[in-house]
Amino acid sequence: MTNSTDTERARLLEQVRDRYGEMARQIMTDTSPTKCGCGHDDPITRDLYTSDETDVLPPAAGAASLGCGNPTALVDLHEGDVVLDLGSGGGIDVLLSARRVGSRGRAYGLDMTDEMLELARRNQAEAGLDNVEFLKGHMEDIPLPDDTVDVIISNCVINLSADKARVLREAFRVLRPGGRFAVSDVVARGEIDPRIRSSVEAWIGCLAGALDEDEYRSLLTQAGFSGIEVVPTRVYHLADAADLLAAQGIDIDEFAAADGTLMSAFVRATKPAA
Repeated sequence: MTNSTDTERARLLEQVRDRYGEMARQIMTDTSPTKCGCGHDDPITRDLYTSDETDVLPPAAGAASLGCGNPTALVDLHEGDVVLDLGSGGGIDVLLSARRVGSRGRAYGLDMTDEMLELARRNQAEAGLDNVEFLKGHMEDIPLPDDTVDVIISNCVINLSADKARVLREAFRVLRPGGRFAVSDVVARGEIDPRIRSSVEAWIGCLAGALDEDEYRSLLTQAGFSGIEVVPTRVYHLADAADLLAAQGIDIDEFAAADGTLMSAFVRATKPAA
């Protein structure tokens, strides 16, 4: 029998899929995605990639960059590494990783949205990279065998999951011993008003689903990870997103208690070597 928690998770999943599917469709037609709280050119996403990175990729890959960081700039990738991007969207981080790991390496992108997968595969073909594979699936149930990946990256996506503990357990499972977890994510430091948690717009915009920093560390530890670090990369203040939230019809007062308590962070951990 389905309980209320499962129903809520299914509802959020469908809403996230619908929103990102619509973004992908718009990008494939005019490269101008619908703005959202974690969308293109907003205070969260702005200036994450250098021109050296974006100039070598299809324009649509940059247009579909909906993250809150640049994990490929913060993790040390090696020639021959196998990389997995959870929630790969239009594929920008997968394509950047593929260039760095070279022909002996491989970069996987995992996404649940058909339109984003179509967009990512178009970008891959335009970039001319053959060491890339985009997989359809959920990060709570990664369609790869145990111990097959050297590095897991993700960009402002894990916070969207309604079962983050399961995501982290799955990440641990598919990493090889000694493998690295290196993601950009929105993290909370302090309480978030329940009204924000219940806002679909805020959830899809990466804010409402943010884990508390201490809880993030705890869930990583429970999954089996060691060497856990949470390094702030950008702290958000209400003024940074005032225009964006108002344009979405979200009451600014709803977010007053969250001023300075939300941040982009680079979350790093290691699966212990055997």
